[in-house]
Amino acid sequence: MRRSVVVVVVVLAALAAGCAGGGTGGGPGPSVAPAASGGPVFGYTSRPIDAGVRPLLRHSWRAGCPVGLGDLRYLRLDHWGADGRVHRGAMVVHRTLARNVVATFRTLFEARFPVARMQLVDVYQADDDRSMAANNTSAFNCRKVAGSSRWSEHAYGRAIDLNPVQNPYVTRSGRVSPPAGRAWADRARRAPGMVHAGDATVRAFAAIGWGWGGTWRGAKDYQHFSSTGR
Repeated sequence: MRRSVVVVVVVLAALAAGCAGGGTGGGPGPSVAPAASGGPVFGYTSRPIDAGVRPLLRHSWRAGCPVGLGDLRYLRLDHWGADGRVHRGAMVVHRTLARNVVATFRTLFEARFPVARMQLVDVYQADDDRSMAANNTSAFNCRKVAGSSRWSEHAYGRAIDLNPVQNPYVTRSGRVSPPAGRAWADRARRAPGMVHAGDATVRAFAAIGWGWGGTWRGAKDYQHFSSTGR
């Protein structure tokens, strides 16, 4: 009996070590705890933009942004990846929205919705095109709406772009961004990571009062969710 207990402990330790890797947020996160049924359970952390986090935002935040660092929160969120494994990603959102964002990604995790990548946009020097091309799910980025002088909802930490390749931005004329998303511009297609009207992902964001860019008139932004609906 004693030998059996030792074997079980060793096996559980190996599983925990395997879950600890694969983070997508720029550093290892805590391991994912097994649920009672033997599967992973959702985990997260939330912290202010303190001295330890500030260097991570060296490209996405600067003086003159419409929101101060004190109004932002740095989240590490577990998510299922396209590889069928659990990863810990990172994003920054407005502090007043952090709790609801965590709740939504908990719902997506429990539904096993796959998120291809979740890194701070700073990994791409805050270049939105590069982030989208990498199929990166991101939130805060102090930038203007493309082609305008108006601040994007991302500049306030009030918007999230989810799996941009599977959920591209499509103009009325048919231009697709990112270009790699052209194969997914046909929304009759059904594939992992896509978002469709009325599905579990749209409902999860709607439950916290967020709108979806897939319902916009004219151009459709299938990746885009925001607390203001803009």
